[in-house]
Amino acid sequence: MIASLRGRVLSLGLDHAVIECSGVGYRVEATPSTLASLRRGEEQMVLTYLAVKEDSLTLYGFTADEDRSMFHLLQTVTGLGPRLAVASLSVMNAGEISQAIGGGDSKALQRIPGVGKRMAERLVLELKDKVAAFAPTVADEGVQVVLPSSAEAVATQVSEALVGLGFSDRVAQPVVEGLLADNPDLGTAAALRAALSQLGRK
Repeated sequence: MIASLRGRVLSLGLDHAVIECSGVGYRVEATPSTLASLRRGEEQMVLTYLAVKEDSLTLYGFTADEDRSMFHLLQTVTGLGPRLAVASLSVMNAGEISQAIGGGDSKALQRIPGVGKRMAERLVLELKDKVAAFAPTVADEGVQVVLPSSAEAVATQVSEALVGLGFSDRVAQPVVEGLLADNPDLGTAAALRAALSQLGRK
């Protein structure tokens, strides 16, 4: 399973990007929000999911671990495949999908291209008890931490490193922002060590 890619973005399309890793260009299908975060010619990392069929191998890319996890969960619904899961995440993020499903709001789910009344009702029926982990928390809705410009690049690098180590962005970002808000002069290595220590990974 290809869990992530880090490499230079060769090209961007309406529904995909091509990322070069060790001389190989990988086509990655993605949502508009994920594609908007990528920059042609820059080295970047995306979380990925490899969909295997008899006649094709398709990579799907995500910038947030929550979106990739929701992508997995959506595909557990009868009759819902990876393309419809991506379409869902193109219209709503993981938190919004979880709120619609948890609240039984099938009309909101029908805004997704390809999701009719029956599929929307099936999503609610099969996932209502499984989406609680994706619901926005009070901390998510709190005041956003504003970092000095000198610390923003360090925060981005450390957050990406923590995601690469298996932490979700939702868990990693508040810890990193809190550390750098208190100690804006921390370098990348020191901030990563401090974040790992706070997260319980010595």
